[in-house]
Order: sequence, then C-alpha cells, then structure tokens
Amino acid sequence: MNSESRQLRQTIIFLRTSVEAVQHSIAGRLDDPLPCWLDTSLLDLLSRELHRCHKEAQPLSHDAAAQLWLAATRCELLLKQCPGVLSSTLCYHQLAAILLPINAAAACLVLPTKKRRWPWQRR
Repeated sequence: MNSESRQLRQTIIFLRTSVEAVQHSIAGRLDDPLPCWLDTSLLDLLSRELHRCHKEAQPLSHDAAAQLWLAATRCELLLKQCPGVLSSTLCYHQLAAILLPINAAAACLVLPTKKRRWPWQRR
C-alpha cells in the first residue's frame, strides 16, 4: 500500500471516529421527542472532508470512492435537515447511515497482510 492510500485510510478512520463521536453525543437523548440540535458547522466540515476524500480515492480505489460519495451525500442530506428538523432518534439513525459507507470505504483500503515465514518452515 502506497503512502497516498495509507494517508487516505487514516483520514477515513478519523472521519469515522468523528461521526461516531457525534452519534454518541446524542445517544443519551434517544427517548427525547424534541428536535435534535446538532452543530451544523461540524457537519459541514465532515461533509467537505468526505467530498475531499472521495476525490482522493478515485484514482486509488473505485469501490472506496463510491462509498465515500455515498457517505458525503448522506451527510449533505442530514445537513439540509439540521438543525431542528429531526428528532434525536432519527438523527442518530441518519448518522448510522453515514457510518455504513465510511466503514465500507475503510474496508476497501485494508492493508494487505504479509504471511509470516518462520525459519523452520519450508518455502
């Protein structure tokens, strides 16, 4: 795996962690029927980063690029509905829908495992 792929994978992991953190921040209010008030500037930042990663992934992995495009589109949809349109439960599920393609994109860029050879093994 080259350095561009490694950097992209690290960025995807950072984005996944960020979306998970936002999702966990509203988890305590899942029974609350009031609208969820997410920080739209944070969602906007995540959306821009997902689009940037999508562009970077295009020459490296078509599958990862497609998954990042889906995540960015879902993030934009959530951004259009924020703040105050969705309940905390629906917002939580929208964030889960963003995480699915992010996880799939990270899986597309998995580091190849090298088979270990011990000195006593035959080649």
